[in-house]
Amino acid sequence: MRNAQSVDEGAEGPRATESGSAAAGRTRLLAAYERHLQAERNLSAHTVRAYLGDAASVLDHLDRLGERLQDAGLRSLRSWLARQQSTGAARSTLQRRAASVRTFFRWLVTTGELAASPAEALRSPKQQRRLPATLDRARADQLMQAAAGHAGDGPSGLRNSAILELLYAGGLRVSELCGLDLTDLDAERGTVRVFGKGAKERTVPIGRPAQDAVARWVAVRPRLAAADAGQALFLGDRGARIDPRVVRRIVHRMLLEVPGAPDLGPHGLRHAMATHLLEGGADLRSVQEMLGHSSLATTQIYTHVTNERLRSAFEQAHPRA
Repeated sequence: MRNAQSVDEGAEGPRATESGSAAAGRTRLLAAYERHLQAERNLSAHTVRAYLGDAASVLDHLDRLGERLQDAGLRSLRSWLARQQSTGAARSTLQRRAASVRTFFRWLVTTGELAASPAEALRSPKQQRRLPATLDRARADQLMQAAAGHAGDGPSGLRNSAILELLYAGGLRVSELCGLDLTDLDAERGTVRVFGKGAKERTVPIGRPAQDAVARWVAVRPRLAAADAGQALFLGDRGARIDPRVVRRIVHRMLLEVPGAPDLGPHGLRHAMATHLLEGGADLRSVQEMLGHSSLATTQIYTHVTNERLRSAFEQAHPRA
């Protein structure tokens, strides 16, 4: 494939025609792939953009190598991944991109563009297991108290308190929290219906403090709601469904009021919820279900957090440590 920009401006003849045809073919290919990701894979808009970006990046790399898509081999794909690594991309990012490219080439096979996928053996460096930063129980409690102390700030103060309580009590992802509707609350059972990755539905129990905080917010929600608020549970200051960036700012700002607390985002409260459940004796499978993890291996990282704490406590307190 040749990049159309490599042809001199005003160029005519077979080379210009061939380049324009290749560009048009690439555009059609990526558009078809986008439709597939949206309609058949049921992926979020953010994930679709990431997958399309990876596919376009591979096509660009093949262009630079002067290699047709139909002639692409594992060596070319490995050189693409090495190029990604040279930019300083994290291992987790490289893993995601490699998986994304495997998905792209599998789709090319199903559409008949390729007879076989050269990407099946494409692997990124192994991801080092990293213990997630989190809050201890005392600081989590201080954070909730700090948020409740802003109840006098009006609707936004009550909203912020409800957001923090729900993130911690339910272990919700920020996208899940922002996507909640009023109809997802079940006050009688003390549960919240959550739609996670891949639109997977789960029901999450929440405690009395979170229920009360949410009820106080819902009572004043009409004062903030705009015409386009719809059924959104949490609203931004302009009255429409709250944006994840606003939630992140709320969490960061409230953590500044907790002495010694690490600078965490909303996901830090999800980590705290899982860690504190396991420390309290909850079984791993139940925590997996509450977090909406498809694999138990993903949940097991939290056992490393609790094990590290046990080791630290032992070394500090045991006379024969």
